[in-house]
Amino acid sequence: MDFAIPEELRMLRDSARRFVQQELLPLEPLYANEADIPDDVRARLQARAKALGFWAFDLPEAVGGGGVGYLGMCLVFEELARCTVPSFRAPTVFTPYLGSVLFSCTPEQQQKYLHPVIAGDKRTCFALTEANGGSDPSQMRTMAVLEQRADGEHYRINGNKIFITGADKADFVQLFARTGEDKGAAEVSCFLIDRGTPGMRLGQNFELMSPDRPWELMFEDVCVPASQMVGRRGQGWELARSFLDVGRLIHGPKAIGRAERALEMAIDYARQRKTFGEPLANRQAIQWMIADASVELNAARLMTYHAAWKADQGMNFHVEASQVKLYADDMYLRVVDRAIQIHGGMGLSRELPLELMYRDARSRTITEGSSEMQRTIIAREMLSGKSGVNRVSG
Repeated sequence: MDFAIPEELRMLRDSARRFVQQELLPLEPLYANEADIPDDVRARLQARAKALGFWAFDLPEAVGGGGVGYLGMCLVFEELARCTVPSFRAPTVFTPYLGSVLFSCTPEQQQKYLHPVIAGDKRTCFALTEANGGSDPSQMRTMAVLEQRADGEHYRINGNKIFITGADKADFVQLFARTGEDKGAAEVSCFLIDRGTPGMRLGQNFELMSPDRPWELMFEDVCVPASQMVGRRGQGWELARSFLDVGRLIHGPKAIGRAERALEMAIDYARQRKTFGEPLANRQAIQWMIADASVELNAARLMTYHAAWKADQGMNFHVEASQVKLYADDMYLRVVDRAIQIHGGMGLSRELPLELMYRDARSRTITEGSSEMQRTIIAREMLSGKSGVNRVSG
């Protein structure tokens, strides 16, 4: 097995590291606890990223992206995660918030939606979660009913979505709604809904423990042409799962980058801080916390890189994505908790980024599928016989 990162990806990672050091970390004192980067600051950073050749680095070359693959994406996101400038938004400095759904669009839809997002001219959001659940399509209550009109087939949509990040600035929404039943199970389809469509409006803005401020989206008799459906009718859950698999994989590098910085801070502080005449670093209790954090961080990194490698080989990485999200998010929470403990009272202070990291880490064990949901997915696959217990390469 070859554990070496290809030279071109190492160069990409190192360039991203310099960008974070020079452009993003100086902004932490201003924006770390904000829900988003101001538009003018984002535009400046994006222009800088484009000049350096970073823009859309992770997207396929066929649509004008850098084509670095999933491993390259993880390496860059790991570096971006070291900075707490709006954690959810930092990657949009390098690449548009896109997801995989729009790659299933028709050529006409791609021209209207996909290409403007890649160019940075439009923004989108992903509307799946509802108050009754997000991971179980049978609980989805947003309905899209087919109607025949003089100007062709339309869908009338009614329902609510919650915790939709970026809904306030999205030019269009990737909406998932029930279009009927298929053999007794919920039939889910995906629609592209433009901002300003009558009947679609913003509802409540949720203030979470993390800096993210997602929105409620409300749909009341929203009518859209059938041509606004992505893929075929009933393909929505398949598209959503593809989106979620990538999103869960990305939890890995985001957790690793943050945890690594927290561990480095803990090590530096343990070397400097003295108690009863000796540095904290000499205390066995502190040494063991650092050792455990190092082991778990290394395990999460190898797990993440392996899942990314499988994705790059075109293999099914559905289980691995859930394993990465489950383990890396839990690892992140434990490492930051230890770093705060080592720092003592200063670890609780907003003068350091640790308390923000802790809030961020705690929220990640719920978002994009809770830890319990990931365990359910993994166990279901293991018990079905679809995934081997000790299989490494897939």
